[in-house]
Amino acid sequence: MKNYLDLNKSKTFPYMRDVMIDTIFEHAKKDKDIYFITPDMGAPSLDEFRLKLPNQFIHSGICEQHMIAMSAGLSLKGKKVFCYAMAPFITSRCFEQIKCSLAAMEQPVTLIGIGVGLGYADAGPTHYTTEDICTMRSFPGIEIITPSDEHSTRSVAEYSIKNKKFRFLRLDRDALPQIYNDNIEFDIKKGFAEIVRGKETCIITSGYMLHKCISELNKNDKLNFGLIDLFKIKPINEEIISCIKKYKRIITIEEQCLEGGFGSAILEIINSNNLNILVKRFGLESRFYFDNGGRDYLLSKFGLNIKEIFNKKL
Repeated sequence: MKNYLDLNKSKTFPYMRDVMIDTIFEHAKKDKDIYFITPDMGAPSLDEFRLKLPNQFIHSGICEQHMIAMSAGLSLKGKKVFCYAMAPFITSRCFEQIKCSLAAMEQPVTLIGIGVGLGYADAGPTHYTTEDICTMRSFPGIEIITPSDEHSTRSVAEYSIKNKKFRFLRLDRDALPQIYNDNIEFDIKKGFAEIVRGKETCIITSGYMLHKCISELNKNDKLNFGLIDLFKIKPINEEIISCIKKYKRIITIEEQCLEGGFGSAILEIINSNNLNILVKRFGLESRFYFDNGGRDYLLSKFGLNIKEIFNKKL
C-alpha cells in the first residue's frame, strides 16, 4: 500500500486558533505596534492576550463591521493589525466594510476567520461558511491562505507578522493532526505543496479536506493519486503549472460551494495557459444548509464522501 502520510490521530494536537493567537501574542510582547481586535471572548489564548497586553487588545463588542473600520484607522497609523472572528461574521457580515475600508484603501490588515466550511457543525447557515472563498476572492489585492496543521498555522502567523498585507487566513475549528514536518516543506511563498507525486490523477485540496483525502488514500492500495495542498488560494503561484501539467486528470475537492471556489481558480489557470487537462470539481451545492448531524455526516450527505469520490470513474 502506498503510504501518503502517517496522521497520528491518537496524539493530542493544539487548536489552530490557539497556535495563531499565541504566536501573534509572543511577537506583540516585543512589538507594541501589533494590535489584536476581536468581538470574541472566552478562549484561553484570547484571555491571556487581553489580560497581559490590554493596550494592544481591543474587544470591539459584537459588531464586526465596527471592528473592520477600527482596524483600517489603526492601519493608517502604521499599526500591524489582526482582526479575529468566526469565519461567517468576518466575511459576509463585513463585506462592505472590507471592500471600502480595507480593499479599496489598500490597508494591510490581516483578517482571521475561525470555523470555515461546515466546521461549526449543527449550527445552520448563520455559522456555516460555505461561500467565503468566493466572497473574499472577489477583492483585488487580497491574500487568502488556508493552513492545515499546527506547523503551517504557526508559519502563516509568523509570515503575516513580518509581511503586512491585506489578507484573509482561514482556520479550522478542529485540532488537526500534523502534516508538515522535516520531509514535507511548508513554503508560504510558494503557496502550495506537492505532498505526493502520483501518476495520471492529481487531487488538489486544502484544510480539513486535505486530511480527509490523506486518510482515504492510505486505506486504498489501488490508488496512485498525486496530492497537492493548495494552501494559498489567492494569488495562486503559477509554478503550480509545472506540477499539474504532468497529470491527465485533476480533481479539486473543497468544503465550499463550487461557484467561485478554488476549483474555479484552477480552471482559470488551466484555461489561461492552454493546458489540455481534464478537471473534475467536487464541492458543496450552492444552497443554504440548515441540516444537522455533524460535519462528516453533512459532508457525506452532500457529495463530499471522499471514498465515493475516489471510486468514481473520472
